[in-house]
Amino acid sequence: MSPRVWFITGTSTGIGRNITELLLTKGEIVVATARKPEVLDDLKTKYPPNQFLTLKLDVDQAQEIGQAFSQAKAAFGRIDVVFNNAGWLIRGEIEATPEDHARKLFDTNFWAATNVSREAVRFFREENKPSGGLLINNSSVLGVAAIPGGGYYIASKHALEGFTKTLAQELDPDWNIKVTLLELGSFQTPGATNPRADYAHSAYAKRAYKSGKHQSGDPAKAVQRIYDFSLEAQPTLHFPVGKDSVALIKAEANAIGQDVAKHEAKSEGLGFESSTSKY
Repeated sequence: MSPRVWFITGTSTGIGRNITELLLTKGEIVVATARKPEVLDDLKTKYPPNQFLTLKLDVDQAQEIGQAFSQAKAAFGRIDVVFNNAGWLIRGEIEATPEDHARKLFDTNFWAATNVSREAVRFFREENKPSGGLLINNSSVLGVAAIPGGGYYIASKHALEGFTKTLAQELDPDWNIKVTLLELGSFQTPGATNPRADYAHSAYAKRAYKSGKHQSGDPAKAVQRIYDFSLEAQPTLHFPVGKDSVALIKAEANAIGQDVAKHEAKSEGLGFESSTSKY
Protein backbone atom coordinates (compact mmCIF):
# COMPACT_ATOMS: atom_id res chain seq x y z
CA MET A 1 0.00 0.00 0.00
CA SER A 2 1.27 3.46 -0.90
CA PRO A 3 1.86 5.85 2.00
CA ARG A 4 -1.22 7.84 2.91
CA VAL A 5 -1.20 11.57 3.58
CA TRP A 6 -2.46 12.47 7.06
CA PHE A 7 -3.51 15.98 8.08
CA ILE A 8 -3.50 16.31 11.87
CA THR A 9 -4.49 19.20 14.12
CA GLY A 10 -3.23 19.71 17.66
CA THR A 11 0.07 17.86 17.32
CA SER A 12 2.19 19.64 19.90
CA THR A 13 1.40 17.23 22.77
CA GLY A 14 -0.73 14.29 23.78
CA ILE A 15 -2.56 12.05 21.33
CA GLY A 16 -1.72 14.37 18.43
CA ARG A 17 2.01 14.17 19.09
CA ASN A 18 1.86 10.43 19.76
CA ILE A 19 0.06 9.57 16.55
CA THR A 20 2.36 11.83 14.54
CA GLU A 21 5.39 9.93 15.83
CA LEU A 22 3.77 6.55 15.17
CA LEU A 23 2.68 7.38 11.64
CA LEU A 24 6.14 8.56 10.70
CA THR A 25 7.64 5.26 11.88
CA LYS A 26 5.04 3.46 9.72
CA GLY A 27 6.20 5.35 6.64
CA GLU A 28 3.06 7.45 6.33
CA ILE A 29 3.18 11.08 5.17
CA VAL A 30 2.20 13.55 7.88
CA VAL A 31 1.10 17.17 7.78
CA ALA A 32 1.31 18.13 11.45
CA THR A 33 -0.32 21.40 12.45
CA ALA A 34 0.01 23.30 15.70
CA ARG A 35 -0.13 26.85 17.00
CA LYS A 36 3.60 26.56 17.72
CA PRO A 37 4.97 24.11 15.15
CA GLU A 38 8.52 24.66 16.36
CA VAL A 39 7.79 22.15 19.14
CA LEU A 40 8.02 19.51 16.39
CA ASP A 41 11.49 20.55 15.22
CA ASP A 42 13.04 17.43 16.76
CA LEU A 43 10.99 15.29 14.37
CA LYS A 44 11.96 17.44 11.39
CA THR A 45 15.58 16.43 11.95
CA LYS A 46 14.62 12.74 11.70
CA TYR A 47 12.27 12.73 8.71
CA PRO A 48 12.64 14.22 5.22
CA PRO A 49 10.41 17.03 3.92
CA ASN A 50 8.79 14.66 1.42
CA GLN A 51 7.38 12.72 4.40
CA PHE A 52 6.88 15.32 7.13
CA LEU A 53 5.53 18.85 6.93
CA THR A 54 4.77 21.10 9.89
CA LEU A 55 2.36 24.02 9.57
CA LYS A 56 1.35 26.84 11.88
CA LEU A 57 -2.39 26.61 12.47
CA ASP A 58 -4.59 28.12 15.14
CA VAL A 59 -7.85 26.29 14.49
CA ASP A 60 -9.78 29.04 16.28
CA GLN A 61 -8.92 31.27 13.31
CA ALA A 62 -11.26 29.92 10.63
CA GLN A 63 -9.42 31.54 7.72
CA GLU A 64 -6.22 29.66 8.60
CA ILE A 65 -7.85 26.24 8.14
CA GLY A 66 -8.37 26.44 4.38
CA GLN A 67 -4.89 27.89 3.97
CA ALA A 68 -3.37 24.92 5.80
CA PHE A 69 -5.27 22.44 3.63
CA SER A 70 -4.06 24.28 0.52
CA GLN A 71 -0.46 24.08 1.74
CA ALA A 72 -0.86 20.36 2.32
CA LYS A 73 -2.15 19.88 -1.22
CA ALA A 74 0.69 21.95 -2.66
CA ALA A 75 3.19 19.73 -0.86
CA PHE A 76 1.68 16.27 -1.40
CA GLY A 77 -1.15 16.54 -3.92
CA ARG A 78 -3.88 14.98 -1.78
CA ILE A 79 -5.00 14.23 1.79
CA ASP A 80 -6.22 10.75 2.68
CA VAL A 81 -6.93 11.03 6.41
CA VAL A 82 -7.84 14.06 8.51
CA PHE A 83 -7.37 13.54 12.24
CA ASN A 84 -9.37 16.39 13.76
CA ASN A 85 -7.71 16.38 17.17
CA ALA A 86 -7.22 19.90 18.54
CA GLY A 87 -9.05 20.55 21.79
CA TRP A 88 -8.63 21.29 25.47
CA LEU A 89 -10.17 20.64 28.87
CA ILE A 90 -11.78 22.66 31.63
CA ARG A 91 -12.33 20.79 34.88
CA GLY A 92 -14.72 22.01 37.55
CA GLU A 93 -18.36 22.22 38.47
CA ILE A 94 -20.73 23.92 36.03
CA GLU A 95 -21.57 26.61 38.58
CA ALA A 96 -17.88 27.33 39.09
CA THR A 97 -16.94 27.78 35.43
CA PRO A 98 -16.90 31.35 34.05
CA GLU A 99 -19.04 31.72 30.94
CA ASP A 100 -16.34 33.46 28.93
CA HIS A 101 -13.95 30.56 29.51
CA ALA A 102 -16.64 28.03 28.61
CA ARG A 103 -17.33 29.90 25.37
CA LYS A 104 -13.62 29.87 24.48
CA LEU A 105 -13.60 26.12 25.02
CA PHE A 106 -16.54 25.75 22.63
CA ASP A 107 -14.70 27.88 20.08
CA THR A 108 -12.02 25.19 19.87
CA ASN A 109 -13.73 21.94 20.82
CA PHE A 110 -16.86 22.54 18.74
CA TRP A 111 -16.69 25.43 16.28
CA ALA A 112 -13.09 24.88 15.18
CA ALA A 113 -13.68 21.14 14.92
CA THR A 114 -16.72 21.71 12.72
CA ASN A 115 -14.78 24.11 10.50
CA VAL A 116 -12.01 21.53 10.03
CA SER A 117 -14.66 18.89 9.29
CA ARG A 118 -16.33 21.05 6.64
CA GLU A 119 -13.03 21.76 4.93
CA ALA A 120 -12.05 18.09 5.09
CA VAL A 121 -15.28 17.04 3.38
CA ARG A 122 -14.90 19.70 0.71
CA PHE A 123 -11.28 18.70 0.12
CA PHE A 124 -12.04 14.98 -0.06
CA ARG A 125 -14.83 15.60 -2.56
CA GLU A 126 -13.38 18.35 -4.75
CA GLU A 127 -9.59 18.18 -4.46
CA ASN A 128 -8.80 14.47 -4.16
CA LYS A 129 -8.71 12.58 -7.45
CA PRO A 130 -10.36 10.13 -7.13
CA SER A 131 -12.56 11.59 -4.43
CA GLY A 132 -12.68 10.16 -0.93
CA GLY A 133 -11.00 10.15 2.44
CA LEU A 134 -11.35 9.38 6.12
CA LEU A 135 -12.28 12.03 8.69
CA ILE A 136 -11.62 11.05 12.31
CA ASN A 137 -13.11 13.50 14.80
CA ASN A 138 -11.54 13.15 18.23
CA SER A 139 -14.57 13.25 20.48
CA SER A 140 -14.46 11.41 23.82
CA VAL A 141 -16.33 8.79 25.78
CA LEU A 142 -17.71 11.92 27.44
CA GLY A 143 -19.33 12.82 24.15
CA VAL A 144 -21.66 9.89 24.83
CA ALA A 145 -21.74 9.57 28.62
CA ALA A 146 -21.20 12.13 31.39
CA ILE A 147 -19.46 12.38 34.75
CA PRO A 148 -19.39 15.20 37.32
CA GLY A 149 -16.83 17.94 37.07
CA GLY A 150 -16.51 18.72 33.40
CA GLY A 151 -19.87 19.94 32.23
CA TYR A 152 -18.78 22.37 29.54
CA TYR A 153 -16.09 20.05 28.15
CA ILE A 154 -18.66 17.25 28.09
CA ALA A 155 -21.24 19.51 26.44
CA SER A 156 -18.74 20.47 23.73
CA LYS A 157 -18.07 16.81 22.96
CA HIS A 158 -21.78 15.97 22.94
CA ALA A 159 -22.23 18.80 20.43
CA LEU A 160 -19.42 17.42 18.27
CA GLU A 161 -21.06 13.99 18.35
CA GLY A 162 -24.37 15.38 17.13
CA PHE A 163 -22.69 17.39 14.40
CA THR A 164 -20.59 14.45 13.21
CA LYS A 165 -23.47 11.97 13.17
CA THR A 166 -25.52 14.39 11.10
CA LEU A 167 -22.61 15.05 8.74
CA ALA A 168 -22.14 11.32 8.18
CA GLN A 169 -25.79 10.97 7.16
CA GLU A 170 -25.65 13.93 4.78
CA LEU A 171 -22.69 12.68 2.72
CA ASP A 172 -23.35 11.12 -0.68
CA PRO A 173 -21.96 7.55 -0.67
CA ASP A 174 -20.54 8.19 -4.15
CA TRP A 175 -18.07 10.64 -2.60
CA ASN A 176 -16.38 7.75 -0.76
CA ILE A 177 -15.94 9.82 2.41
CA LYS A 178 -15.89 7.96 5.72
CA VAL A 179 -16.49 9.70 9.06
CA THR A 180 -15.63 8.36 12.51
CA LEU A 181 -16.06 9.59 16.08
CA LEU A 182 -13.06 8.57 18.17
CA GLU A 183 -14.32 8.07 21.74
CA LEU A 184 -11.25 7.73 23.92
CA GLY A 185 -11.45 6.80 27.57
CA SER A 186 -8.94 7.99 30.16
CA PHE A 187 -5.40 8.21 28.79
CA GLN A 188 -2.46 9.87 30.46
CA THR A 189 -1.86 12.92 28.30
CA PRO A 190 -0.78 16.42 29.36
CA GLY A 191 -4.21 17.83 28.56
CA ALA A 192 -5.96 15.29 30.78
CA THR A 193 -3.58 15.39 33.73
CA ASN A 194 -3.09 19.16 33.64
CA PRO A 195 -6.26 20.83 32.31
CA ARG A 196 -6.06 24.44 31.21
CA ALA A 197 -8.34 25.39 34.11
CA ASP A 198 -9.62 23.66 37.24
CA TYR A 199 -12.39 25.60 38.95
CA ALA A 200 -14.00 24.84 42.31
CA HIS A 201 -17.29 26.05 43.79
CA SER A 202 -17.53 26.30 47.58
CA ALA A 203 -20.93 24.60 47.62
CA TYR A 204 -19.37 21.46 46.16
CA ALA A 205 -16.80 20.80 48.85
CA LYS A 206 -17.00 17.05 48.36
CA ARG A 207 -15.66 16.68 44.82
CA ALA A 208 -16.94 13.30 43.75
CA TYR A 209 -14.92 12.97 40.57
CA LYS A 210 -11.35 11.84 40.06
CA SER A 211 -8.41 14.07 39.38
CA GLY A 212 -6.95 13.83 35.91
CA LYS A 213 -3.76 12.53 37.48
CA HIS A 214 -5.48 9.13 37.74
CA GLN A 215 -5.69 8.65 33.97
CA SER A 216 -4.62 5.06 33.45
CA GLY A 217 -4.38 4.51 29.70
CA ASP A 218 -1.13 4.55 27.73
CA PRO A 219 -1.52 6.98 24.79
CA ALA A 220 1.19 5.18 22.80
CA LYS A 221 -1.00 2.07 22.82
CA ALA A 222 -4.12 4.07 21.98
CA VAL A 223 -2.63 5.57 18.83
CA GLN A 224 -1.59 2.12 17.60
CA ARG A 225 -5.26 1.12 17.81
CA ILE A 226 -6.24 4.29 15.94
CA TYR A 227 -3.72 3.50 13.20
CA ASP A 228 -5.01 -0.07 12.89
CA PHE A 229 -8.59 1.23 12.72
CA SER A 230 -7.66 3.63 9.92
CA LEU A 231 -6.72 0.65 7.75
CA GLU A 232 -10.17 -0.93 7.94
CA ALA A 233 -12.10 -1.02 4.69
CA GLN A 234 -15.37 0.02 6.35
CA PRO A 235 -14.58 2.18 9.39
CA THR A 236 -17.51 2.52 11.78
CA LEU A 237 -19.09 5.79 12.87
CA HIS A 238 -18.25 5.15 16.53
CA PHE A 239 -14.84 3.92 17.70
CA PRO A 240 -14.57 3.64 21.51
CA VAL A 241 -11.02 3.07 22.77
CA GLY A 242 -10.28 1.98 26.34
CA LYS A 243 -12.06 -0.38 28.72
CA ASP A 244 -13.57 2.55 30.62
CA SER A 245 -14.91 3.99 27.37
CA VAL A 246 -16.56 0.72 26.41
CA ALA A 247 -18.04 0.29 29.90
CA LEU A 248 -19.40 3.83 30.14
CA ILE A 249 -20.95 3.74 26.67
CA LYS A 250 -22.58 0.37 27.35
CA ALA A 251 -23.95 1.68 30.65
CA GLU A 252 -25.30 4.81 28.93
CA ALA A 253 -26.99 2.77 26.21
CA ASN A 254 -28.51 0.46 28.81
CA ALA A 255 -29.80 3.36 30.92
CA ILE A 256 -31.40 5.01 27.89
CA GLY A 257 -32.93 1.69 26.87
CA GLN A 258 -34.45 1.25 30.32
CA ASP A 259 -35.95 4.75 30.27
CA VAL A 260 -37.36 4.21 26.79
CA ALA A 261 -38.91 0.88 27.80
CA LYS A 262 -40.44 2.43 30.92
CA HIS A 263 -42.15 5.23 29.01
CA GLU A 264 -42.73 3.62 25.60
CA ALA A 265 -46.45 3.11 26.15
CA LYS A 266 -46.93 6.81 26.87
CA SER A 267 -46.14 7.55 23.22
CA GLU A 268 -49.06 5.51 21.92
CA GLY A 269 -52.17 7.25 20.62
CA LEU A 270 -50.64 10.70 20.17
CA GLY A 271 -51.48 11.18 16.50
CA PHE A 272 -54.35 13.28 15.13
CA GLU A 273 -57.58 11.46 14.47
CA SER A 274 -58.02 11.35 10.69
CA SER A 275 -61.17 13.49 10.85
CA THR A 276 -59.58 16.25 12.93
CA SER A 277 -56.09 16.46 11.44
CA LYS A 278 -54.99 20.00 10.63
CA TYR A 279 -52.37 18.86 8.10
